[in-house]
Amino acid sequence: MAGGEDHLNPIPPSLQSYTWLDMSSLWFSMIVNVPSYYTASSLVSLGMSWYQALLTIVAGNTILLFPLLLASHPGPLYGLSFPLLLRPSFGIYGAFVPSLLRALVACGWSAVESWIGAQSVFILLPSSFKSSSSWVLHPVPYLGTSVLEFLAFLLFLVAQLVILFRGMNAVRFLSKFSSPVLLGLTGWLFVWAYTKAGGFGPMLSAPCRLDPTQFWAVFFPSLTANIASWSPVTLNISDFTRFVKSERDQVLGQVWLPVFVGLWSFVSLAIISSTEVIYGEIITSPIDLMSEIDSPIIVKIIAFFGIILAIITTNIPANFVAPANTLVSLSPSKFNFAQGAIATAIVSIFFQPWRILSSSRSFLYKWLVGYATVVSPITSILLADYYILRKTILDVNGLYSTSTSGPYYYVRGFNIPAFAALGLSIAPLVPGFLHELGLVQQVGEVFVVIYDNAWFFGFFSAGIVYLALSYLNRNGGTRSKMGLLEPLWSQSD
Repeated sequence: MAGGEDHLNPIPPSLQSYTWLDMSSLWFSMIVNVPSYYTASSLVSLGMSWYQALLTIVAGNTILLFPLLLASHPGPLYGLSFPLLLRPSFGIYGAFVPSLLRALVACGWSAVESWIGAQSVFILLPSSFKSSSSWVLHPVPYLGTSVLEFLAFLLFLVAQLVILFRGMNAVRFLSKFSSPVLLGLTGWLFVWAYTKAGGFGPMLSAPCRLDPTQFWAVFFPSLTANIASWSPVTLNISDFTRFVKSERDQVLGQVWLPVFVGLWSFVSLAIISSTEVIYGEIITSPIDLMSEIDSPIIVKIIAFFGIILAIITTNIPANFVAPANTLVSLSPSKFNFAQGAIATAIVSIFFQPWRILSSSRSFLYKWLVGYATVVSPITSILLADYYILRKTILDVNGLYSTSTSGPYYYVRGFNIPAFAALGLSIAPLVPGFLHELGLVQQVGEVFVVIYDNAWFFGFFSAGIVYLALSYLNRNGGTRSKMGLLEPLWSQSD
């Protein structure tokens, strides 16, 4: 194995200690977050009733559960990380391309979560300071937000870097408090909404505001958005399951995903629906809701610090560490981890999260559906290669070989069928994406329908095209010149 890739070495069975309970706890801690609240509130804002939104969310995550469990399989079996698992399908060097695309999605999420945290910081600023600095509160046309809010966003990014540079132990220490604080805050909001609305009846009385034709036009892209929400984690789930004891543990630990998401979404939707009864309008942002509630200042300070803490402890491990490691793996001689983390923060700024969160439609259809056009084809190609072409058998030594005779070298380190399938599956989605962004005014209805169902189209088209081209190119199967077509150790559940 290549000496410069020690951090990519397989995890041996002696270090695979996660049980099903550890995986369940991991998912629960990831699901209980502010962006999940935004996803639920966006569906209500677009006209769905609370139960229609809940069914859409649960349906999306139930569909996602199948590729999630499939993508998890090589983790316990081989102990391999996500970048390595891309090499059989994309090539020893070609794997850097989908790995980098996944890192860009993480940068986008880093921007979104950092902006939400920055809004909490902004709210906590004294009113006297804001009034004395009113000139920095007006949106700058070319920037799209105010100078003060932009500075709060930069400050939040820098604060996360400072915490990260102190080591992951600092993040783990803070994470012990984040989930309980956020759950406590949500419980308090739920009780407040129940009391102010006058019980569950009024609390859940907000009706659907869509006629049947409008509903289906909203449902399909919203379903796609909910599948897309956790699809990036699905793609690199082996980074977590490589530490799991057995296949049984990874399945039992993750099969509860739709249940966890459903419970958190119900509580969120109940709070969101009650705002229409209490205030006469739907308040989609928990930050805005906390600002509206007439409560003692100390309660608001604790609430906003709780939100900030929850975002930091989720954002750093999920959306800073992965892109930073990707950049280091691209060029270990030019990048260290600190430089990779700083680069992640800089790239995050260019995503302009204030535009992503400017409306429910922008968040769901431009952001979530938008990155599904890339993530779903990569997931499909990886799974088709692993299960159908290789029958789950990998040449572990070959994954580290840059020799031209290596099993995954292909053409100068790139597997042409994988990149052809990726390009051919993304291309039909581009017109719909540009139309959604407003860059193209008119496109054919077929492109709109394809984009509204981007995850499904990308997943199935990429897999089918990749398998067809692989068989034609005769690169399928598990052929190897290194003679090791099995894990480095035997392992049983």
